Amino acid sequence: MKEWIGYSRGINLGGWLSQCPYQQAHYDSFITEKDIEMIASWGLDHVRLPVDYEVIEEPGDTEAYAGFKHIDNCIRWCADNGLNLIIDLHKTPGFSFDSVAANSLFDDPALQLRFLHLWKAISSRYASYKDTVAFELLNEIVEKDSSRWNALARRTVAEIRKYAPETKIVVGGIQWNSVHTLGLLDQPYDENIVYTFHFYEPFLFTHQRAAWVEQMPKSRMEYPGDLETYRSTSAAIGAFGSGLHAEGISGMGPAYMTSLIRNAIDVAAERNVYLYCGEYGVIEQAPAQSVVNWYRDVHDIFEQYKIGRAAWTYKQMDFGISDRYDSSITPEIISYL
Repeated sequence: MKEWIGYSRGINLGGWLSQCPYQQAHYDSFITEKDIEMIASWGLDHVRLPVDYEVIEEPGDTEAYAGFKHIDNCIRWCADNGLNLIIDLHKTPGFSFDSVAANSLFDDPALQLRFLHLWKAISSRYASYKDTVAFELLNEIVEKDSSRWNALARRTVAEIRKYAPETKIVVGGIQWNSVHTLGLLDQPYDENIVYTFHFYEPFLFTHQRAAWVEQMPKSRMEYPGDLETYRSTSAAIGAFGSGLHAEGISGMGPAYMTSLIRNAIDVAAERNVYLYCGEYGVIEQAPAQSVVNWYRDVHDIFEQYKIGRAAWTYKQMDFGISDRYDSSITPEIISYL
């Protein structure tokens, strides 16, 4: 499996140009150069920058507008501080990872053309940064069938390659970038393709008491805790159980976590493609020592298999690291990024 040099340890800038108030005052204040300096001081080597189409596409039109200046600024700040960057299109017209029913991208040729136009604008603008800026096609595809996503991804990669023939392009699997679906992706289109997955396992721990998750129990979950508790809780609410029955695993911990990532590791090795975890993290409500335990185990697995990654997320968004409510564990979390 190839190691993606320069993208080993990173963090997301969630909530700045994505999942945010689409207002100039917010763009100008949520992330500044001082934040990038802070991230560099943590010893990280890159940031993942989620961007919604509303920031870089004029409403009602398909022409890029002044919102690109915020990406320009971030690239400059990162360069000044020795950081690389991934531009992640987090939302496109007709598609949002948090609204399955409303998604029409894969049924509407006009929306697909807007998606392609967005990537034409991004790739033509940033092609010259091929060694320090990578492109991530789209965040967390929610499709249950990979064929339509593969078809659109193929078209989009071909469009990008007209302007940026050597830039790394990051492609995730279906079902919210599931670690289990990378094998359903097309074979790598060229040598500069990166497969990505997101890792929030066990979900009952990383998202415990999340108000936006239906049926999420109110109880606190520990990590590693007892695997049978996870299984019985999952069964009681009828959800979040797909990863709780790893064969031959009797306890929660590193072996369990490795078993969940193993498929992605095997696919990447077989196809000789870069492997990257674009998001992972733990909600603020989780018990402090358990949070540290989780980050330590995940860090060790990523290090063992040389998987690049970016934690979710730098600040706020219920998963913030720099402003976590229990700041006593912040230095230890940072050491395990």
